[in-house]
Amino acid sequence: MNSAQTKPNKDHYDVVVVGAGMSGMAAAIRLSHFGKSVCLLERHNVIGGLNSFYSIAGRKYDVGLHALTNYVSPGVKGTPLGKILRQLRISRDELDLNPQSFSRIAFPGIDICFGNEFALIEEEIAEAFPDQIDGFQKLLQRIDEWNDNELDYPDVSARAIVSECISNRMLIDMLFCPLMFYGNAREHDMEFGQYVILFKSLFCEGFARPFEGIRVMLRVIREKLKEAGVERCMKLGVKEIRSDGKRVSALELDNGRTITAKKVISCVGWPETLALCDDQESDIKENLGRLSFVETINILDEAPKSLGIEDTIIFYNNHETFEFARPQQAVDVRSGVICIPNNYEYTGGRELDEGVIRFTAQANYEVWKSFDKETYETQKSHWFQALGKQAAEFLPISGFDELRARTIATDMFTPTTVKKFTGRLGGAVYGSPLKNKQGRTHLENLYICGTDQGFLGIVGAMLSGITIANLYGLRGE
Repeated sequence: MNSAQTKPNKDHYDVVVVGAGMSGMAAAIRLSHFGKSVCLLERHNVIGGLNSFYSIAGRKYDVGLHALTNYVSPGVKGTPLGKILRQLRISRDELDLNPQSFSRIAFPGIDICFGNEFALIEEEIAEAFPDQIDGFQKLLQRIDEWNDNELDYPDVSARAIVSECISNRMLIDMLFCPLMFYGNAREHDMEFGQYVILFKSLFCEGFARPFEGIRVMLRVIREKLKEAGVERCMKLGVKEIRSDGKRVSALELDNGRTITAKKVISCVGWPETLALCDDQESDIKENLGRLSFVETINILDEAPKSLGIEDTIIFYNNHETFEFARPQQAVDVRSGVICIPNNYEYTGGRELDEGVIRFTAQANYEVWKSFDKETYETQKSHWFQALGKQAAEFLPISGFDELRARTIATDMFTPTTVKKFTGRLGGAVYGSPLKNKQGRTHLENLYICGTDQGFLGIVGAMLSGITIANLYGLRGE
């Protein structure tokens, strides 16, 4: 198969993969490498799921990707990044990865910088919180002792364990802030297993970005799908998953056609997958994610560094404690993320053609869903300004007006945008608060991969797809 198509070539496959997100595509490639006949179904017209891009007036905007986490320097072995490159037969050079300069956690009166060398954050914490450094070392020991390769790790409170090691509430919140914004599906707290995964991904390994952003990764993965012979059917989703009580018996597609498969792997979300099953009558709302976001994008007529902005990513919070929960109103501007794609260390002296600054904050899907069309546009304009004014306080500029004076184009997405283009119920970017770590469902041959299986970020999602493919797609029949 040389290109995408709009209908399957066959009526029966070894494996059908539902959703062309990062994890679904990784699973499809891995299975095809071992001779499995695979059909990849995607309801949208582009691949990538939560990590994709779109164009307005010829200008391309990334969706999802702020940074590729789990970055390690070439030659470092035994890492998640190395595993997905090896198992998907991707060369490191194909991804054109460029490391971050440095990033920052900014709270009232105190900043902590971190980069791709772990020593930096250790030094910053020792200087800012000298009485907490022993506790931080104790936390590192607890993290090192945790077996994050075990799929069925216990559900224990990360805040409880971190608080046993560190007594300063602000430092606890500062360490939680980036991890929560970059992968946590729970309000207020998270599983310690998830904390360990994210801590290692962000602080121990670090950030990188392809020069052309997510388009590079999608281009590489699309080529691997073609090389592997995966049937990629775009603009075609699953209407219903039928069962005989024990197994998936058939998949009814949006176009009315029915196909069958020995096994089905879904990356569209755990509750979203159960909602497709014809035998599920239970209320899936109990496991729906509540966390969603808005993001504003500012295109500048000059590089951010010319305005004195040196950071790659800033995680900020401007109130006494850090609150991570669905806000009562449309947006909570008190904390968020500032991403500056220009400020990676691009090889060969390359620079992006335009300056880009992205502001992200927590948002309430239900509130955004309640707006009529006119109110929706009015609210977008209001919160674009409100978020920009708050976030700009953490930049070395005189205020948001200075940034707007240099802005030549903007865009914004909301939780309803997430729902429309990804199908994620409630616009829940990080999926369900409870993770299906084993990837199994009530049906013997239906499996979950991706965010709701418990692996996080782009690298984590792809690793999830590989893991589920290895465990269930390549073992037994």
